[in-house]
Amino acid sequence: MIGVLIIAHGSLGPSLIDCATHVMGNRPAQLDYLEISKNDDPATVLPKAQALVQSLDSGQGVLVLSDIYGATPCNIVTKLLTPDETEGVAGVNLPMLVRVLNYRHEGLHSCIQKALSGGRDGVVHFTKTTCHHAQ
Repeated sequence: MIGVLIIAHGSLGPSLIDCATHVMGNRPAQLDYLEISKNDDPATVLPKAQALVQSLDSGQGVLVLSDIYGATPCNIVTKLLTPDETEGVAGVNLPMLVRVLNYRHEGLHSCIQKALSGGRDGVVHFTKTTCHHAQ
């Protein structure tokens, strides 16, 4: 199973995990987060991130999800990347996280594609007339 780590600003990571736990019915295994505050020194946070990646890796790799490409959390993720072992995707949102958690048995590269499609396809403009979920 692919490990999943969320590195994001403030409480976004634990909030996404709480919401994913609600949607999926239980807290998924091998899933953790690292909160980054505006006062954090990236050099101090990096060893924590490295330890989390190591703890989440069961030998099949870790996908690290970050919020804003180019911001501090994403820059920390960049220092963790090892091709085919630890990969990163920016722009984490709930549809992306849920899709990754549902497909992480298919391997790291499949998870990357599911993260990208989940993030893209989860953003939808809908109205009362186009929403098929409303009764």
